[in-house]
Amino acid sequence: MNKNFISSACKFLPLVFVFALLNFSSTAQEIPKEAPAIAAGESLFNANCKTCHRVHQKLVGPALSDVYNRAPSIDWIKLFIKNSAGVIASGDDYAVKLYNEYNKTQMTSFSSLKDEDIMNLLAYIQAETEKGPEVAQAPAAADGQAPKEEGLPSTYLNVILIGMVLILVLLLVILGFLVSALKRFLDQKELSEEDKEVVHSPISVGSISRSPGFIFIVLFLVGALGFKAVINGLYSVGVQQGYAPKQPIAFSHKIHAGEYEIDCKYCHTGVMKGKSATIPSVNSCMNCHNQIRQGTITGEGEIAKIVAAWDNKKPIEWVRIHNLPDLAYFNHSQHVNVAGVECQTCHGPVETMDVVRQHSLLTMGWCIDCHRKTDVNSKGNAYYDNLVELHSKTSKTPMKVEDIGGLECAKCHY
Repeated sequence: MNKNFISSACKFLPLVFVFALLNFSSTAQEIPKEAPAIAAGESLFNANCKTCHRVHQKLVGPALSDVYNRAPSIDWIKLFIKNSAGVIASGDDYAVKLYNEYNKTQMTSFSSLKDEDIMNLLAYIQAETEKGPEVAQAPAAADGQAPKEEGLPSTYLNVILIGMVLILVLLLVILGFLVSALKRFLDQKELSEEDKEVVHSPISVGSISRSPGFIFIVLFLVGALGFKAVINGLYSVGVQQGYAPKQPIAFSHKIHAGEYEIDCKYCHTGVMKGKSATIPSVNSCMNCHNQIRQGTITGEGEIAKIVAAWDNKKPIEWVRIHNLPDLAYFNHSQHVNVAGVECQTCHGPVETMDVVRQHSLLTMGWCIDCHRKTDVNSKGNAYYDNLVELHSKTSKTPMKVEDIGGLECAKCHY
């Protein structure tokens, strides 16, 4: 009987082992709910996914709400994100269905993402799914009336301007009365002929323009304005603020970065890892415009130019907007990746520009002023721990960039 029991137990043991393994696998695949994981997932989503996906609405690709339950498994999601082309080519039913449903648009493969990154992505998607879509509500006044417009209406501005003009006219009238009263007062006095001549001398444009005081004032103003113009001209040498050249393709950042909220780092990939932000290749453009091809049949429109460059395998010759002199060194990754500086800090509200222009001065003084005012982003960076400790012993103010050598000449010129 013991032999039969042992034999039955041995047969049952593999089933127990498999069940335990599946249970362990299921536990290991549990989507994290911690705030740091959700925050990391949001950052990954904005940098890699937001171009084509939203959580609660379709875009280029499907809405990702509840995707962890809709997809065959979490392992399948990981495999599809890392190599979507391979999953589709294998004939996977769910992948092929998605591929056909979305006009055979093939998702970019993100082979560099780790399993932990994908789990953080799912953590963010799960949090947004549970939160639900945001409902935009217009603010209502307490009495049920429509909210009043903020700001000063143009009618009031016109009234203020007219009022100021009337006040100036009134001051001139009062001044005229004062001059007249003063003349009558002086007429009652015994004045010499010369004084009477002065009191009753007619005031004309010719008499004013010939007076020494008027000539001095005019010469002084002309000299001062001329001197200021020369100084401004000297200071503007090499400054291209406002420069907005015509590009070979009228690409609108207002549509792409503003309306569609495409992250700057999706197109300018070098900004996180190199000196230059880099200009996107035609391949990056065709990730979306492989499906969005308005005007390509007739060969007209800006998108047709992108497709033509793609078909002819020729790069688009974009005109550089932001130019630094060769004597100055600037590293994008140091500012964006390490310091956490937002693109708009230097480039302005690009998401509102149809035609990109140079927003800032980009002069040495402008950079130095920023280094004097900007706090060092030392959070989560052990490199700065000793410096922060030493700085806190000698100063109560936050450590600025200038405190770590940000004003040294060799930082930018070497």
